[in-house]
Amino acid sequence: MDAPRALSALLIAASIGCGGTEAQPPGVDDGGLTDPSVLPYGRELVAFDPGEGAGFGSDKLPEIVLGPPKGRGTNAGSTDVLSLGAGGTIVLGFAVTILDGPGPDFVVFENAFFASGEPTVPFAELGAVAVSTDAQSWHELACDPAGTGPGRYPGCAGWNPVHLYDPFAAVPIAVETTGGDAFDLADFGVSSARYVRVRDLAGGGEAPTRGFDLDAIGVIHPGP
Repeated sequence: MDAPRALSALLIAASIGCGGTEAQPPGVDDGGLTDPSVLPYGRELVAFDPGEGAGFGSDKLPEIVLGPPKGRGTNAGSTDVLSLGAGGTIVLGFAVTILDGPGPDFVVFENAFFASGEPTVPFAELGAVAVSTDAQSWHELACDPAGTGPGRYPGCAGWNPVHLYDPFAAVPIAVETTGGDAFDLADFGVSSARYVRVRDLAGGGEAPTRGFDLDAIGVIHPGP
């Protein structure tokens, strides 16, 4: 997240709540989750290897990347994120297995937004996504930062905004409700996974907000 983007996000946050606090959807208190065990999101920070320029949000680890995202809609980026830095990586684990079901199976939430409300001009910082059953052997999905057209980066995380929604009312997760970047395990060539890794590809911005900004990861098709 570069400096202009961070400033934009902070100014918007200040304009919607006293003291710069972010608006929360119904059912979520100021402290975040009230019962994280009922929600299908990341439950464990397995590894974080920061790249150059990382640091934003690290003082709130691990909680800042666990549980549901704090989306702000299409025109604003949340500040409830961890900046990975240039080339930085992060691995989250889950209390459930991610299963390959119909359509997408999990969602990665960054703080992308549409510049001037225009979907073809997302303010995006991209990341490559990989999955694993043991956090040792990884299957990474191809991601071309050049994209396939204006504002489209299939295979990548970090280009679809996160909606403002109530995570307790959005179980099971539906990407139409939550926003974010959805992924199908079939595209990775696997039928299940227990861990998701995100690797920064953009490396844009300045310290401490450089690179991919992870908010959360959610499971659409959970198993035992």
